[in-house]
Amino acid sequence: MTKRPEEIALMAESGKLLASVFTHLDQLNLIGMSTMQVNDLVDSFIVNELKARPASKGQYGYAYALNSSRNSVVCHGVPSATEILQDGDIVNFDITLEKNGFIADSSKTYLVGEVTASAKRLVQVTYEALWKGIKAVRPGARLGDIGHAIESHARKSGYSVVREYCGHGIGREMHEPPEVLHWGRPRTGLTLKEGMVFTIEPMINQGRHDVETEDDGWTVVTIDGKLSAQFEHTVAVTKTGVQVLTLRAGERALA
Repeated sequence: MTKRPEEIALMAESGKLLASVFTHLDQLNLIGMSTMQVNDLVDSFIVNELKARPASKGQYGYAYALNSSRNSVVCHGVPSATEILQDGDIVNFDITLEKNGFIADSSKTYLVGEVTASAKRLVQVTYEALWKGIKAVRPGARLGDIGHAIESHARKSGYSVVREYCGHGIGREMHEPPEVLHWGRPRTGLTLKEGMVFTIEPMINQGRHDVETEDDGWTVVTIDGKLSAQFEHTVAVTKTGVQVLTLRAGERALA
């Protein structure tokens, strides 16, 4: 379950490359783009510019380089040539990348054009909740501490945490032990040890936490049609705390 320092160094390299994918996306004007156009741009950038592999492509029979989850889509949204991003949308792009045999996993929710104050608030609180979870990571802490930090922040703001999907260990495989729940009680669950690597990826809903899967077998939506947001990083437990392996340039002050 734990990784050797040289393995974490390779994962950090994958994470740095993945962070650059989001820097590339940050420069786009998403209004009027289809989610398939975004997928194709990301696929090309990872393969041709970064000389890496989109790890989601072919995983569990999935055909694309990313998940695109827009507005009331919680996670696992499938890119489409007919789904056009509109002014006022929020959309999460969940992207994985493999380099040198190790996988990094990260996601970011984008504000498309002029977004309502309530949507902006949901996205901001979700981002804050991710970092509350990250700050709970250190040797000797418990998985329940991470979940409690995330859920407390979300509930304080009047939101709910999706329970059906969670973070996960990661390395040579996309999904490894342990499962990292985004809710929980302090001082419960697995004890964290130096060398553990996993994702933290809270999905926060404006309304109820309940979700359902659409007929395509992938797309997960809020049951009440209200907005959902998500952010994700891959992190490693260090001797003294946490290293965010997928840290983006603008986040260095937070780490």
